[in-house]
Amino acid sequence: MNNQSQAQIFLADGRGRSETDTFRSYHTFNFGRYVAEGREPFGKLYLLNDDMLRPETSLSLTVEQPTDVVLMPIVGGLEYVSEGETHFLEPGQAGIVSLRAGMTYTVTNPYPTELINYLQLWFASSETGTTPAVRQVVFDLTTPNTLLPFLSNVPGEPQGFIGRFAGRVDGTYLIKSVQAGEPKRVFVFVLQGAFEVANRLMHEKDGLSLTYQEDDVLEFEALSNDAVLLITTC
Repeated sequence: MNNQSQAQIFLADGRGRSETDTFRSYHTFNFGRYVAEGREPFGKLYLLNDDMLRPETSLSLTVEQPTDVVLMPIVGGLEYVSEGETHFLEPGQAGIVSLRAGMTYTVTNPYPTELINYLQLWFASSETGTTPAVRQVVFDLTTPNTLLPFLSNVPGEPQGFIGRFAGRVDGTYLIKSVQAGEPKRVFVFVLQGAFEVANRLMHEKDGLSLTYQEDDVLEFEALSNDAVLLITTC
C-alpha cells in the first residue's frame, strides 16, 4: 500500500447507538442524535447502519439529498417499500433504491417471531433529478475467497464488493483512477470474523477509511474462517 495514503479506523465499540421498543441501530457515521468528532461522511458514503428489527415491525427513513440506498440482509429476510411498491430481500441479495431529496422508504420485518439484522448504506448521488428506481443484485457467498459485486460497475459511481474468505487466505483489491488528480476513497467493513487490511488488524463490525492519491493495490488477509469483508469505493 502507498505510504502516502490516509487512513482512519472506525472501531465497532465506538459506533453510535439508537434503540426503541422496535429496533436497535449502530451507526458507523454521524446519524440522528449521534454526533461525534471523526464520524463525518467519507466521500459519497454518509451512512452505514447495522440495524435490528423486532418481529412484525417497520422502520421508515427519509433522505435529505439525492441518495442511493443499499439494503443488505444479514440475518433473515426483509421487506422494503419505495414509491408504493413492496420488494423482498434475503441474505445473498442487496437492494439499491435511488431516491430524490425528501423521499421516504420503509423497511419491515415480516416474520411473526424472529428478529432480523441488516445493513443500510447511503451514498450521496450527484444527480439532483434522480429518477426513483429500485434494483436488486444477487451474490453467492458460498463462492469462496472471491470479491463479488453488489453495486454499480460504472466508473465514477460508488462500487461495492463482498466476499467470504477462509483463514489465512490473502486477497487484493485494485484502486484505480477514474479521473486524474482526484483522490481515490475506499471504505472497508468487516461483516464477520477478523482480517488484516492494509497492515491494520480489524475485527467484526470495524470499519476502515482509506484515501489514496494515486493508483494502488489494497491488500488484505483473512485471520479466521468464514470471514466476510465488504469493500466500497466512494
